[in-house]
Amino acid sequence: MAAPTSNPKGRNLLAVIGDEDSVTGLLLAGIGDVNEKQDKNFMIVDAKTQTSAIEAAFQEYTEDRKDIAILLINQHIAERIRPTVDRYQAAFPALLEIPSKEHPYDPTKDSVLKRVQKLRGD
Repeated sequence: MAAPTSNPKGRNLLAVIGDEDSVTGLLLAGIGDVNEKQDKNFMIVDAKTQTSAIEAAFQEYTEDRKDIAILLINQHIAERIRPTVDRYQAAFPALLEIPSKEHPYDPTKDSVLKRVQKLRGD
């Protein structure tokens, strides 16, 4: 995993790993980007998507790309790579688990919320 960093310089993009509805909505809102190497800042995940592909996208957005400021991931997809998500501790890109149309948000599964509760002693 990447070492924790607090340097946001050059990080100006959102990235998303999500189901088709979530990604489409965010793309329509204007977050889509394709860089000069034809790398996209989004990944659509469905039932056929291999867990290894999700982990590869997570690594690309959190470790390899230095232009991502925030990574949004559907919570039910984060569950598929939960050990990887739980190990992630860098400040940038910030990691946010979001609900989807079919899967409501469950705060008991959110890695960031768990970390905050642990720090507060809850």
